[in-house]
Amino acid sequence: MRTIKGPAIFLAQFMGDQPPFNDLSSICSWAASLGFKAVQLPTWDPRCIDLKKAAESKTYADEIKGIVQAAGLEISELSTHLQGQLVAVHPAYDSLFDGFAPESIRGNAKARTEWAIQQVKYGAEASLNLGLTAHPTFSGSLLWHTFHPWPQRPAGLVEEGFAELARRWKPILDHFDACGVDVCYEVHPGEDIFDGATYEMFLDAVDQHPRACLLYDPSHFVLQQLDYIEYIDLYHERIRAFHVKDAEFHPSGRQGTFGGYQSWVNRAGRYRSPGDGQVDFKRIFSKLTQYGFDGWAVMEWECCLKHPEDGAREGAVFIRDHIIRVTEKAFDDFASSGMDRAKNRTLLGLD
Repeated sequence: MRTIKGPAIFLAQFMGDQPPFNDLSSICSWAASLGFKAVQLPTWDPRCIDLKKAAESKTYADEIKGIVQAAGLEISELSTHLQGQLVAVHPAYDSLFDGFAPESIRGNAKARTEWAIQQVKYGAEASLNLGLTAHPTFSGSLLWHTFHPWPQRPAGLVEEGFAELARRWKPILDHFDACGVDVCYEVHPGEDIFDGATYEMFLDAVDQHPRACLLYDPSHFVLQQLDYIEYIDLYHERIRAFHVKDAEFHPSGRQGTFGGYQSWVNRAGRYRSPGDGQVDFKRIFSKLTQYGFDGWAVMEWECCLKHPEDGAREGAVFIRDHIIRVTEKAFDDFASSGMDRAKNRTLLGLD
């Protein structure tokens, strides 16, 4: 067994225009003051990192690492969630997702896909330059609009969708393999990889690629009513990243998992700050520790009620208090009678 690292914090939801949230140095000092030990960097935010430059220049990557280390922190991972989303976009979502892309390629789906693929590949090279081995991202989606089978899905549609998703991702996965970095897909609504079954279909489509790994975030499974503890049993060998994000689900006579087009505050299922929802983090930390997960426990703040600064302050303590320092001895060692093969054979009635 190994001890989970943490607490860490994903900076995406905290970057802003006002100090200390408007540049990497100051936000790292703020995070360190709360007790965080590492930061997960959103690579689409130039205030955090120039992804292309970090991929092409080890010197620049060392400078970024130095800024973070000057605050007493480490970089847990780089994230390309927004770029990964653009690897595969159904035309129905073109205008909505165009905002994730540079203005110069908006309205050009082909150029946007090519840009996204290159960006994620830069993520592999930048991770290598920074000495990181796990990389969170999204898979993108060609099939999400058909998740509810009405109208009936034509035969072969799902298989064709995953074949195309694999065609786009296989070269990226190979690139990550060459860099020694795992791709950690966040299993998430709106992606073609949104639960265990879809992840397995994707694995089959990419020939069980060793770099096609997982970011574990139980909040999405509460909203889907999926067993997030058994999920760890099923996929622990592929879990390489961990978001500590809480959620709650309170169905009513008016709405359930689909949410009735309501705002986040009024949905039956909604995200909460760590400790304020229904996720059983004691079991999660125990289960991950049991399986030897030694990555970072990264707080991702997405709460529709609590102020983010309060969520961050409480989240650092919450994660710290849930990390299990693994034992180096068995609790009943005091009663050990030692190893004696002859005695063991006698006790078994063999001699």
